[in-house]
Amino acid sequence: MRIISVNLNGIRAAHRKGFYVWLARQKADVVCIQETKAQLAQLTEEVASPGSWHTFYCDAEKKGYSGVAIFSKQKPDKVTFGLGTSEFDKEGRYIQADYGKLSIVSVYFPSGSSGDLRQQAKFRFLKVFEERLKSLRGDGRSYVFSGDWNIAHREIDLRNWKGNRKNSGFLPEERAWMDMVFERYRYVDSFRSLDDRPDQYTWWSNRGNSWENNVGWRIDYQIVSPSLEPLLRKARIYKDKRFSDHSPLIIDYAKELSDF
Repeated sequence: MRIISVNLNGIRAAHRKGFYVWLARQKADVVCIQETKAQLAQLTEEVASPGSWHTFYCDAEKKGYSGVAIFSKQKPDKVTFGLGTSEFDKEGRYIQADYGKLSIVSVYFPSGSSGDLRQQAKFRFLKVFEERLKSLRGDGRSYVFSGDWNIAHREIDLRNWKGNRKNSGFLPEERAWMDMVFERYRYVDSFRSLDDRPDQYTWWSNRGNSWENNVGWRIDYQIVSPSLEPLLRKARIYKDKRFSDHSPLIIDYAKELSDF
């Protein structure tokens, strides 16, 4: 099984940049997309449902904002749209596809970088998401939470960590929340389970020469249930071509999707 997670910062723009051409060569089973920045009615058939994919969208009410999607080669048993919380469901931040005993999620955490109001919304989202993790305990399913979490967990996960300790995305409270996900709920950072090298980032600011100098942040994840850790086989961040200010995160698992 191969899962790709990517924040496209606009699905139509990514399509124009060749994202679908690239995707057709990747042999992915499931693609988790964040920041579609479009409502389904705004998309042409070519963009909304390319090739043989089963496609599912959770749009924001506001046009040109947020939105998540899942593309799947295998038709899911069930698809869930939203977390059941109006504040964030109207922003299109969560979609879940179920296959047997496996659930794959595309999630887009809020950014707090625009100011205190959005940072407080981000903290509220973290509480809602923790409630979701709590509710999943003991349900007998395995989970892959793919997406843009908008938090760099450790110092190794961003280049200028010293200068960002008071900035959204690397606040002590956010990093402690990530600790809780891994320690209290025992979830696993699939990329770091496979690759603990420094300078591995998934997002670069458009300011200055961040991309050229690899001054980035690792804020895109596939966070998985502990039951999936023995199945982790290969991780890579695709950077040969840019479709967005984020790069695709690709994780391979040693089990077919149909076998869950």
